[in-house]
Amino acid sequence: MLPATNSEKITERPIVNEILIFVNIGIFVVTYFFPWVILPNATSINDIIEFFGITPYYIINGERLWTIFTAMFIHTDIVHVLGNMLFLYIFGDSIEIALGKVKYLLFYFLSGTGAALFYVTSITLVHVPETSSIISQMNNPWLIPAVGASGAISGVLGAYIMLYPSSMVKTLTLWFWAPVVINFPAIIFIVIWFIYQLVLAVLTTFSAVYTGIAFWAHVGGFLTGIAVIPFFARKKFIKAF
Repeated sequence: MLPATNSEKITERPIVNEILIFVNIGIFVVTYFFPWVILPNATSINDIIEFFGITPYYIINGERLWTIFTAMFIHTDIVHVLGNMLFLYIFGDSIEIALGKVKYLLFYFLSGTGAALFYVTSITLVHVPETSSIISQMNNPWLIPAVGASGAISGVLGAYIMLYPSSMVKTLTLWFWAPVVINFPAIIFIVIWFIYQLVLAVLTTFSAVYTGIAFWAHVGGFLTGIAVIPFFARKKFIKAF
C-alpha cells in the first residue's frame, strides 16, 4: 500500500520540501553513477556508503559525528531513494506549511538526528562490539553503516498525525493484481506503518537477522517528530494539541 496524495490543501509553494527532494535525488544520481565526484578514489556507491554512512562503532567513540548529517542524503538504490521521496512529497509539503520554511528545515534535520541517535543506542544496548576479525566486521552491526532520509521522514510522519489528525490519504494498492485507489484516514495509515516498523525493529534485534534496514531509526525519527513538533508548529496549528 503506497500513499498517492493527501486531503490537505497547499496554500503556498513548499520550496524547502521540493529542494530536499531534488537534492536527495541529485545526490543519489551522482553517488550511484559518478561516486568519484563526491569522494575521490571511490569506485562504487558502496565506498560512499562506507564513508558517509552512520557507523555505530565510530559514533559511540565520538568519531565521524558529521555522518549523522551526511547519511540523511545517501541512499543505497533507486527503490530506496524513490520510496523515501514519495513519502516526503506526500507528507512533507503540509508540514512545511505548518512550520514555515526555516523551522521545517530545522525540524527535518532534528528528526534525522534523533533517528540516528536512537539507532546507535539500539545497537549499543543489544549488540557486543567484536572487531577483532574480518568475519566479525562483516556481520557486526556496530560496523555496518546506515544511510537514508527515512529517519528524518519518519519525523515528518509523526508530525503529520499530530497536526492533521483528521486528514485523509489516497493509497494505491493491488487487489487481485489490479491497482485500486483507496481513501484512508491518514492517522490509521501512519499508525499501521509505525507499528510495522516497531514490530520489525524488535524482531530483527532479538533474532540477530540482518535485513539491511535500520528499523530503529524509523521508530526514533517518528518519536522525535512527535516530541518536538509542538515547539515548531505555527500557532494556528498548535491549537490541535
